[in-house]
Amino acid sequence: MSEESVRELESLAQTAAGCTACRLSENRTTVVFGDGDPLADLMFIGEGPGFNEDQQGLPFVGKSGNLLEQLLDEIGLHRADVYIANVVKCRPPNNRDPQQDEIEACKGYLRRQLELIQPKVVMTLGNFSTKLLLKTTTGITKLRGSAHPWWGRHLVPTFHPAAALRGGPRVLEQMREDFALAQGLLVAPPPSHPKAPAIAEDSIAEVEQLGLFR
Repeated sequence: MSEESVRELESLAQTAAGCTACRLSENRTTVVFGDGDPLADLMFIGEGPGFNEDQQGLPFVGKSGNLLEQLLDEIGLHRADVYIANVVKCRPPNNRDPQQDEIEACKGYLRRQLELIQPKVVMTLGNFSTKLLLKTTTGITKLRGSAHPWWGRHLVPTFHPAAALRGGPRVLEQMREDFALAQGLLVAPPPSHPKAPAIAEDSIAEVEQLGLFR
């Protein structure tokens, strides 16, 4: 990333801070744009801010953030070495899933973050961001454990840290496997396909609705 790209990312964050493009802006405390190294090779993408994130203005804080940092430490990385973002930048009420018009209003921010940061590997945290980015209705349990070619880079789906906190040792061990996979891909060549095809064949209309980069 050039110095110009770093400045553009900072400018984009300032623009997002005043965004009123959808109803989520009405009740937010703060916009949670993203956090981490703008030169990161590894980028995490979650669904949207929760209560603690909305209060602090940072993605993945609290118990989920602590677990994320623990898993990073196990592969020799720190929070400051990666970049963390969400599909939507404002907290949905009662932590519900973002609605389609909210995603449409916000997706330009995430798209530009990816274009500017250019990570080698993207890890999606949880069902929602995984389905959205891979344009699929297949669940995270089936998708995790493998890397998927996605827009010239590797995408590794894994559980949301909150799922590991609820689900116990088995889910945590599976997350460790996914983090180890991502670690290996950081030094691997990019995939041969520029982007991932839709994985699910069950509903083309629904798959297209979930697309982030149409």
